Amino acid sequence: MAKTGTTTQGLRAAIERSGYYPALVAEAVEAAVGGEPVASYLVHQETTFDSNEVRRHVTVLVLTDTRFIVSHTDEQAADTSSPTPYATTSTESVKLDRISSVVVSRVVANPEKYVPGTLPREVVLTIGWGAVSRIDLEPAACGDPNCDADHGYTGSSTADDLSLRVSEAGDGPDTVRQTLAFAQSLSEATAVTAATAR
Repeated sequence: MAKTGTTTQGLRAAIERSGYYPALVAEAVEAAVGGEPVASYLVHQETTFDSNEVRRHVTVLVLTDTRFIVSHTDEQAADTSSPTPYATTSTESVKLDRISSVVVSRVVANPEKYVPGTLPREVVLTIGWGAVSRIDLEPAACGDPNCDADHGYTGSSTADDLSLRVSEAGDGPDTVRQTLAFAQSLSEATAVTAATAR
C-alpha cells in the first residue's frame, strides 16, 4: 500500500493508515522532518515471505524544500539478541543537491499498443546520492579470439542507495500512480536545486 500527498497532516494520516507500527514510524519520520513543510511523500508497505516467516517492511519517502528523507522500518522475530520480537527504524536525511540520480523504470504490456497516459504494470524507482555504490567487474577481452593475454578488468559503478518496486498486480494502480507522482516531484525538486546552484 502506498500513499502520497503534500502535507504533514496527510503524511501522519498515511502512516497511520498503513497500520504498520504507526506510532513508531511517525515519531521517527516527524523527528527527521523537523519543522520543514512537507512538499511530497510516499508511504509504501510491503510484505515478504522468508522461509516459513512473514516479514513486513515499510518505507517512507519525504520531500521538503531542502531535503529528501528516507525511513525504513523492519520487524524481526525473537532471536538470540532479543527474547521478544522487535522492530528497527532508521531515517536518513539527504540534502537535495546531493541527489545524483532519480531513475524511473517502467514496465508496460503490449508496447506496440501503448497509449500515452496508460499506467505501467510495474515501476521501479531508484534514487542515488552516493551513500551506496555497486561495482560490477568482469574480465576484459580484446577482439582477437586467439589472444590469451591478461587484459585486466572492465566494469561499471552504479549508485544504488534506494530502490523501490511497485506493481499494479501486487500493490494496485493507485500505488503505481502515487510512486510516479512522487518520482516526478523529486525529479523536479532536484532540477530546481541544480539550476539554483549554478
